Amino acid sequence: MSSGGLSEVDLSRIAVRGAVEIERTAGGLRPHRLPAWARVQVPDPFMRQTSAESSGVRLAFRTAATGLELEVSARRMAPDEASELPASRYELTSGGAVVAEAGAVAGSRYLFSFDDPRGLVVYGPPSTVRFAGLPPVETEYELWLPFTDAIEVLALRADAPVSPPLERPTVRWLHHGSSISHGYRADAPTGTWPAVAALATGVELTNLAFSGSAMLDPFTARTMRDRPADVISLKVGINLVNGDVMRMRAFRPAVDGFLDTLREGHPTVPIVVVSPIWCEPVESAAGPTVQDPTRTEEWSIAGGSVDDVAAGRLSLRAIRTALAEIVARRSAHDPNLAYLDGLELYGATDAATMPLPDNLHPGPDVQRLMGERFAELVLQPIVEAQPRG
Repeated sequence: MSSGGLSEVDLSRIAVRGAVEIERTAGGLRPHRLPAWARVQVPDPFMRQTSAESSGVRLAFRTAATGLELEVSARRMAPDEASELPASRYELTSGGAVVAEAGAVAGSRYLFSFDDPRGLVVYGPPSTVRFAGLPPVETEYELWLPFTDAIEVLALRADAPVSPPLERPTVRWLHHGSSISHGYRADAPTGTWPAVAALATGVELTNLAFSGSAMLDPFTARTMRDRPADVISLKVGINLVNGDVMRMRAFRPAVDGFLDTLREGHPTVPIVVVSPIWCEPVESAAGPTVQDPTRTEEWSIAGGSVDDVAAGRLSLRAIRTALAEIVARRSAHDPNLAYLDGLELYGATDAATMPLPDNLHPGPDVQRLMGERFAELVLQPIVEAQPRG
């Protein structure tokens, strides 16, 4: 089958990176960031969509094609059937740099808002993403899928043969976090802070960050336990405060339990526990985070108080203190466990000059800043410590 001089590529000749499971469908393939057994345990409709979205997922291949065409069935979250969806962004990288980008509007919608959390799918037509003007020399590419969309890859077409990517030794980084790590308010698939850090250091990223759902879920811990990794990071705290879902009594053993599960599968792999970045409304006050009723735009404020923290509810400051204590206790017999204060990635001084646009989520500038700092503080030392071939 061909389209405008492009020939269809056997999808078995491409590699899918950043997914934990590849579902072969009647139409093509669907990357998943949770395995099937874990997906049935997802507890709410919001996480069903966000965990299906393609944050950090990319297609890897080699080709001398000057033109590429990707056909997908894409599903994006929307509040209703009538609102106009923005184009979802796809990026092509080579050697860690973006060499081309394209956009396509998702054909299907996942109807969800917190005022109307139906979680219904309205199916629509496939979307086609086109890249043109590529160099006519064999190049190894990664095609980054949009972090905003759940994607089924239906076809890849090219005007030259496509081969699997070369296998090269690399550090495998496995990360779990919240919408901040998923990419909410980032401006591109490679603009999420984990992608920025991965591309800067050449590591292979699997990003198990799920918007609204970094809740220390046991099925996430077991998924990570069973995945190959050379370094693991766990960024936890803000979603627990957002939803006011735990008290300190439950939080401490939940962190220990998550780490115990990771160690079952990764006895000596470096694990970095990352505490929350700066978020002024819930630094000292307890959650939940709620929308400021005096504003028309998104603007988060604390729903709890400082006194609530004294009674056992969670603030970001309380979480940072607890995480530091837990890691200090465990690291006495686990030398490969480390703590990174999230304020080193984005703190109060940064907030004065680079404020969060909705008082909660980093914009593109802060996403890049966090990625650059994580690369320098965590990933680059690990990469440099790898034995040279």
